[in-house]
Amino acid sequence: MKRTSIFKSFFSLHILLSCILFQFQLTQSFTLMKDEDNDLVDQICKQTPFYDLCSSILHANPLAPKSDPKGMALIMVNDILANATDTLSYIEELIKQTTDKDLEQQLAFCAESYIPVVKYILPQAADAISQGKFGFASYSIVDAEKEIGACNKKFSGSTSLLGDRNSIMQKLVDVAAAIVKLLLNG
Repeated sequence: MKRTSIFKSFFSLHILLSCILFQFQLTQSFTLMKDEDNDLVDQICKQTPFYDLCSSILHANPLAPKSDPKGMALIMVNDILANATDTLSYIEELIKQTTDKDLEQQLAFCAESYIPVVKYILPQAADAISQGKFGFASYSIVDAEKEIGACNKKFSGSTSLLGDRNSIMQKLVDVAAAIVKLLLNG
C-alpha cells in the first residue's frame, strides 16, 4: 500500500512540475513573441520621421503588435482618418460660432479641403493598402497631405485656430507615407 501511495505522490509531483514547467515555457514564448512584435513596431517606426508618434499609435492599438507592416500602414491611415474626421467636425463647429467673415471663409476653405480627405482620399488609401496597391495608397496619402497643407497655407501670417491640428495631421501623414514607402520598396 505504501508503495502505491509513494508512486501516486511521485506521479502527482511529476504532473505538477510538468504543468509548472509548461506554464513557464508558454509564458516565455508569449513574452518572446511580444518582444518580437514590439521589435517589428520599433523597426518600422524608426524608419519614419516621427518615431515617438508612430510608436505611441501602434502600441496603443491592440492589433498592431500582431500586425505586419501592411497592417501597421492600415492602422496609421485609419488613425489619420479618425483625426481628419474630428478636425472636420471641429472646423464645422468653428464656422457656426464665428462672426468674422474673413475667418469664416478661411475655415470654409479648410472644410472644403478636409471633406475629400475624410470622404474619399483616406478611405481609398485604406482600401489600396488592403488590396496591396501600395503605389495608389502612396499617391492618396500625398494627396491628403496636399489638402491639409492647403488649409494650413490659408492661415499663413495669422495665428491659426487649426495650427496644432494641422501640424499633427501633417506628422501622421508623414508617418503613414513612410510606412507605405517601406511597403513599396518591399
